[in-house]
Amino acid sequence: MSRLLLLLMIAGFGFFISCNQHSPAIGEGFKTSDPLATAETKALYENLKALAAEKVLFGHQDALAYGVGRRDNKSGFCDVFDVTGSYPAVYGWDIGHIAFDTNVDSIPFNNMIRFIKEGYSRGGIITISWHEMHGKENSPVWSDDPSPRRMVPGGDMHYEFRDRLKKVAAFFNELKDEFGKPIPVIFRPFHEHNGDWFWWGKQNATEEEYIGLWRYTFHYLRDTMNIHQLLYSTSPDRSRMQTADDRREFLYAYPGDDYVDFIGLDNYWDVGGSSMHIKERTRKEEDSLFVTSLRTIVKIAEEKGKIAALTETGNNMLTQADWFSERILKPLKNDAEARKIAYFLVWRNAWPSHFFAPFPGHPASQDFIDLENEEMIIFEDELPSMYKN
Repeated sequence: MSRLLLLLMIAGFGFFISCNQHSPAIGEGFKTSDPLATAETKALYENLKALAAEKVLFGHQDALAYGVGRRDNKSGFCDVFDVTGSYPAVYGWDIGHIAFDTNVDSIPFNNMIRFIKEGYSRGGIITISWHEMHGKENSPVWSDDPSPRRMVPGGDMHYEFRDRLKKVAAFFNELKDEFGKPIPVIFRPFHEHNGDWFWWGKQNATEEEYIGLWRYTFHYLRDTMNIHQLLYSTSPDRSRMQTADDRREFLYAYPGDDYVDFIGLDNYWDVGGSSMHIKERTRKEEDSLFVTSLRTIVKIAEEKGKIAALTETGNNMLTQADWFSERILKPLKNDAEARKIAYFLVWRNAWPSHFFAPFPGHPASQDFIDLENEEMIIFEDELPSMYKN
């Protein structure tokens, strides 16, 4: 098979299923990428869009699985809850290593299913990323092998990848509420694709190859495995963008309006990360770029009939005790466009040198409590009913 033919097949895979779908114009309402999405999934999408006009939800990765200095969570602790008295509104999880018993963060999948059901039963929102191993060799997610074209039909790793998608579908099928209904999930596969650290990244794949991988995954889960509880989110990484307002960079390898529900962004760069690498960058410049980046994704989302979200952010070890109020809350409060993001999610509390939310006794605890008390910011206990219209 010629390379040109393979690329055309990858880029166009599934077009016969969805080429006649169109995203709504602004004002026509918001439709999920899956016309057969469950009623609860559609309701979540519509309610998140409505809520984003005035509120921003707080999210945390692996919030229920462990905390700083506490690994085996059998007693129900949660650093976020233990500091604020409330759980996060958005729970982040990851299904990397889906072929094994424990995920990429060493959480047993059986435990994760239980935690997801617990959060959902309280009205929380679930988002899942996928730090999946590369290929047959089960090598790390940061492999430099040009794999995307090898995973789709015609590629030498296709059947292995298809088997993993079957396991992904089986995992989603385990996510049912007490009445047996599927739990809606914001699915965020192949994230930070404009970076050079994952096997699906820019160094390993052309735009067409990445789009082919996304579309194949989308169609296989939706149309072959009949998974209809997913909302799909993109999430490029801000650190690999030259500017904070060039929509071409934000839409690099964009899968297409028919394949996306959320316009996400992973941005650690403008909230303290860039100053670690660019010494001359000032705090004022970072704040301005942060707001601009949020305004950009909000604008793109509005134009495309999608929802904007800050899908990852944070300050490792919270070295700035007022980070939440100064680097997140103040910019959002001061800019009517930037604060139209639906949620922001900080990364996990893994161990004493790698955490992004305060734990009991940490100097940033009071600042975090102040964030939870802020009217604009929503934790779980303030969520309205998100799964009914």
